[in-house]
Amino acid sequence: MAGQIGTALHETVRQEITRRVRDAQYGAGQPLPSAAALAEDFGVSAITIKRALRDLQSAGILRSVPGLGTFVREQRRFIRDLDFSLTSYENALRLGLKPSIELISLTREKIQDPAFDVLEPPTGLMLCVRKVILADETPIMYDTSYLPHPVSDQMLDEFRDKFIGDVLREHGTRFTKTKLLIDAAPASNEAQQTFALPNGYPTLRRLYRLSTTERSVSVFGITESPFDRLACVVEIDADHPTPKRRTRTDPASG
Repeated sequence: MAGQIGTALHETVRQEITRRVRDAQYGAGQPLPSAAALAEDFGVSAITIKRALRDLQSAGILRSVPGLGTFVREQRRFIRDLDFSLTSYENALRLGLKPSIELISLTREKIQDPAFDVLEPPTGLMLCVRKVILADETPIMYDTSYLPHPVSDQMLDEFRDKFIGDVLREHGTRFTKTKLLIDAAPASNEAQQTFALPNGYPTLRRLYRLSTTERSVSVFGITESPFDRLACVVEIDADHPTPKRRTRTDPASG
């Protein structure tokens, strides 16, 4: 293909593939033609094609599935509030979403990530619950929660299909305060596998501490989401500075 003046071939290919994705010539979730087919289509080498595809994966437009090919990443984006006054499940249902949970593991571990230091976590072993949160069958969060106190077998079983906070509330725990640390960081190994992300892909991280009426008992956790999949919003009343809960799908992105 004839490249633009001063523009490398792989950049021209990248721009054209991006245009085709935006014009839905390559639909969300659909596989792209093979590198060989694209090379013939664009009249360039397979190396040029692979370089352009790699750039588009890093940009979050495409994703690669080993053994299956390269796919257009779904660009649907969810907006999630930062308050816990209502359950995530109730808000998702109210908005017509279908929330679900996939339990990954139940273990006993120490919190070792130094990012938690600002939340002052305990140093001993805690119950660690790892799960994936989905909305309309789309993974939006990889969540790791740490509980400092023993829980019953019934509660452990309920963790499989309910949010941690919801289960604790139903069993009499009263939360008094939420402390959050929001930052961006490269995806962890677990998040990379869950969301099929390339190495170094940025995620929105939300580290939290949920304090309860028992001063010595708090729940700690961290959620990770691809930066293009989930964002957080908080609304504060100027007269009564209490965060208001809002959860919605961003209409501008699908």
